[in-house]
Amino acid sequence: MLINFFYTLRAAKLPVSVKEFLTLLEAVKAGVIDTSVDQFYYLARSALVKDEAHFDKFDRAFGAYFKGVEMLADFTKEVPLDWLRKNLELELSAEERAKIEKMGWDELMATLKKRFEEQKERHEGGSKWIGTGGTSPFGAYGVNPQGIRIGQEKGRNKSAVKVWDQRAYKDYDDSLELGTRNIKVALRRLRRFAREGSELELDLDDTIHSTAANAGLLDIKMIPERHNKVKVLLLMDVGGTMDEHIHRVEELFSATKTEFKHLEFYYFHNCVYDFMWKNNRRRFSEKTPTWDIIRKYNKDYKLIFVGDATMSPYEILQPGGSVEYNNEEPGAEWIQRLTNAFPKYAWINPEPQGVWQYRQSISVMQQLVNHRMFPLTLAGLEGAMRLLSK
Repeated sequence: MLINFFYTLRAAKLPVSVKEFLTLLEAVKAGVIDTSVDQFYYLARSALVKDEAHFDKFDRAFGAYFKGVEMLADFTKEVPLDWLRKNLELELSAEERAKIEKMGWDELMATLKKRFEEQKERHEGGSKWIGTGGTSPFGAYGVNPQGIRIGQEKGRNKSAVKVWDQRAYKDYDDSLELGTRNIKVALRRLRRFAREGSELELDLDDTIHSTAANAGLLDIKMIPERHNKVKVLLLMDVGGTMDEHIHRVEELFSATKTEFKHLEFYYFHNCVYDFMWKNNRRRFSEKTPTWDIIRKYNKDYKLIFVGDATMSPYEILQPGGSVEYNNEEPGAEWIQRLTNAFPKYAWINPEPQGVWQYRQSISVMQQLVNHRMFPLTLAGLEGAMRLLSK
């Protein structure tokens, strides 16, 4: 089995040596880990990948070979992963979708556990079992108003409340050269210039006056460089539905780094919980507790959220509602803590404003941020900057 895994990694152009592979086999044989796919993933990556630049390539090869990664719910049964191959992608009319009943959170999680215990074979179509192409709330490539997505490459209907597969996110590019200066111009509404720090800039007027007063002998006068003293704390949603908005968010990120000297940024996924991160490749190993962020930065920081707020409402309102892990407290609690800690705040949403009213999660988030949500348009940015500058 693992010989083919080795060849899969080599086919993916990963520089994996035979010696490193033998080290992995020795570790498995010695019982360093149990039978968990999750533990094998981290052991294999530690033994075989020596450069973090290859992490994403390794993740793709690992996922292609094992057809899935980890269980996010604490169940004892392993999922037969070959059930989850895409054989049918179900499409229903609006009337047919409306007839499918939703389950509540507790019922959904309890029913999934029951299905793991009862199901013995692959299933396709239907409304009950874990499988593909049906109306069951569990599986891939089907339709359900809220379910648990298992074994599907990416979201289709934006209605999953949990996602089985581990996903790799990419940092936003802050060096992107903008084709227009309009975003920068909009951001400049939020600025307050000051001269602080070392004297690095020539004061021409004072130099001329002092030289004249000194009988023509040159008397150079220097002053501190003039810069924008506004402090910005930027929290950006990444991955999932935000993949549709990468280019515009990168433009915004690049312009923000240019315009604000005092800028701090962190990433989150869908909703803010008890931790955030700076580097998406190390988002599980280098977490920054949200409490530390609240305590580290003063109230004079302007807080800007960037995200489409498109998710299951459970992710905002329910403990354990995150699609990636079992959060102890609802995301709404953390949003309120952040907005209380930083009174000057705004939310920038890249989703078209015309669809906001049709997304329940956006309505919930708008209420949490006191309707300080603005579209990622020039008019929206100008409105947000005016609010933050008051």
